[in-house]
Amino acid sequence: MTQPLEVDGLGYVLADRGAGAAGRGRVIVQDVSFAVGPGETLVLLGRSGSGKTTILKLINRLLEPTAGTVRVAGERTAELPVTRLRRRIGYVIQEVGLFPHFTVARNVGLVPRLEEWDEIRIAARVRELLTLVGLNPDSFATRYPHELSGGQRQRVGVARALAAGPPLLLLDEPFGALDPITRVELQREFQALQRRLGQAMVFVTHDVREGLLLGTRIGVMHAGRLVFVGTPEQFRASEHPECRAFLEAA
Repeated sequence: MTQPLEVDGLGYVLADRGAGAAGRGRVIVQDVSFAVGPGETLVLLGRSGSGKTTILKLINRLLEPTAGTVRVAGERTAELPVTRLRRRIGYVIQEVGLFPHFTVARNVGLVPRLEEWDEIRIAARVRELLTLVGLNPDSFATRYPHELSGGQRQRVGVARALAAGPPLLLLDEPFGALDPITRVELQREFQALQRRLGQAMVFVTHDVREGLLLGTRIGVMHAGRLVFVGTPEQFRASEHPECRAFLEAA
């Protein structure tokens, strides 16, 4: 069975322009391998600078891997046009990145429109997704991002990422900038969304409680390496020093 995401031996070296020797540079990610199946959420935990966000950028080719392979829905990402690849991957970031001059409906319908869906189909999809993320389309479709709260903007960001039905969703600290109450509310709503969608997801966070709540598996990054992958129960039982450090800090 084709997996939504397969990562094999992924590496990224940031070239040192002053080194003067080919292949020299700073190793950011080294020999990372994992797969994410349908309905799975792999949470990548790690300290700042451990390589978590870099892995997401290597998957959608915001950065080009210097080693290893990535496959999305069975296709090698290196062999796909970048535009086609990114339209097949939903991407949700902390800052949301909504277009300020677009309405909510136009933001959510952006990728379907680029994919040349007809307008009736786009409108129906926008209504479906706004309802799914808890925003009444009759009230929110015509608003602009500056008219929304932080939590509402993040909901729109999730809806936009899901709009074209991508096989894979990448989320980079999506709730990190929200106040604690809104963050907990969105975590709970996200749990319900996971169950309804059955989507393959990679979710980056440094918050161990969030990771244990949302992850079907936990991956721990340390100094550019994936040092642990397992279920939340296996993570709690692990004696790996980095796993223990996160659990003790929770």
